[in-house]
Amino acid sequence: MENVLVFFMFFVGLLIIIKGGDLFVDAAVWIAIATGIPKILVGATLVSLATTLPELFVSTIAIIKGHPEMAIGNAIGSTICNIGLVLGICACISPIRVRRKFFSIKGFMMMLSLICFYVFAYDQTVMKVEGFVLILFLIIYIIINVVEFNQAGSSNGFRSSYKTKRLHIFVNILKFVIGACGIVIGARLLVDNGVQIAEILHIPEQIVSLTLIALGTSLPELVTAVTATIKGHEGISVGNIIGANILNITMVLGVSSIIPKNGLTISTRNIELFHKILTDVPQTLVLDMPMSFLLMSLLVLCGTFRRKIDRKHGFLIFVLYAAYIGVLAAISF
Repeated sequence: MENVLVFFMFFVGLLIIIKGGDLFVDAAVWIAIATGIPKILVGATLVSLATTLPELFVSTIAIIKGHPEMAIGNAIGSTICNIGLVLGICACISPIRVRRKFFSIKGFMMMLSLICFYVFAYDQTVMKVEGFVLILFLIIYIIINVVEFNQAGSSNGFRSSYKTKRLHIFVNILKFVIGACGIVIGARLLVDNGVQIAEILHIPEQIVSLTLIALGTSLPELVTAVTATIKGHEGISVGNIIGANILNITMVLGVSSIIPKNGLTISTRNIELFHKILTDVPQTLVLDMPMSFLLMSLLVLCGTFRRKIDRKHGFLIFVLYAAYIGVLAAISF
């Protein structure tokens, strides 16, 4: 019965963090526009940063509670899930055409940020100064977004849908507070019960964060992307996924590297697979990040040279994701 409660509370935390994030984003955008923040900055930075708050809070709380494996697994697992599952499913439903001018710049920046994190993590410790380098990538990404939105004139008419009546002010401030509290509470429930699930199933915490938690924090992107694809707006998915992945690497892992006194420690847990051929190597460096980079490469190269992600490439990406989950299962049980 106690084990059932643990799983139940994990999914309660998942629901709370998703709903809390939704309320927080809506309220944050309304408050920003109502207080006169330039519309370009709202669209280019605030929305994308706010939608990554679940991953940020989960990893931050995991670091504070002494679970670095879970912090890293959540961020890297989200990048894998965003491309392999979300984009794979969307491309299988309908080919995704790449029209955005800055796609290649952002795509290669996504790959470069992951390479940088891999280099930093190679000695199994990401120092604070290296975490600040990742934050610098985040600032560059924000600047690129501002330039893109400025050139596209994406801010036209954005403010007209928001009202500044007292009732709206009260409601949105309340949504902001409730959303922020929901994200924090949901993140704590995910981390605490995720650790217990790992103990119950006798699997590493990193596996739980790479699968259950990463999938959970990526559910909003999955629902939004699939809905947009069904409605014929499939082009929205690619930009959102690239942005989410850049933020997971630069913001989530950057902040996670800055918080600990001695930097972010990469798991020393070794993987044993295929009769111990792959022993004495950290899983994060030889499996998780290489898989993330492979999926990123397929996405960026297809988008850059073919200008679309067709069904066969979408199916390939999804199969690679399924194979990766299968390997995680094999090394866990």
